[in-house]
Amino acid sequence: MDDMDAVYRAHAQTVYKFLLAQCHDPDLAEELTQETFYQAVRSIGRFDGSCKLSVWLCQIAKHLWYQYLRKRQRDPVPLESTLETSVPSAEDGVLEQEGRLSLLRQIHQLPELQREVVYLRAFGNLSFREIGDVLGKTENWARVTFYRSKEKLRNGGAEDEK
Repeated sequence: MDDMDAVYRAHAQTVYKFLLAQCHDPDLAEELTQETFYQAVRSIGRFDGSCKLSVWLCQIAKHLWYQYLRKRQRDPVPLESTLETSVPSAEDGVLEQEGRLSLLRQIHQLPELQREVVYLRAFGNLSFREIGDVLGKTENWARVTFYRSKEKLRNGGAEDEK
């Protein structure tokens, strides 16, 4: 059990940041992180060492996130939860929301790996080393990919793939 404690201490923050970048909800990210390690303990016999342990854990986390999204699509949102959300005033929120939505639309148009790098860096606050580790690439690759993605977003996504 000491080994699993060490694994948890070494990788929990990476898994949490990965999930936070996906869901943008600290409580949900924490819950899914716990579930990730529970699933990892249950299936540790299937870990063959062909990738880094952190990559394997983030793959489990990604599958749990997708599973959560599928379940959420099946279950309608209760009316009470929609009534409880606060709506920003028109003066404060309209321009900010439009800019945010426009940026998210542009990010969504990026190729999958570039999109993941941007999400992990901008919303998950992961370092380039952590991003490279999660995606099975190098730190330098993560840096370059993030820079190119930023440039593409800055140019309105008009830059062609090379």
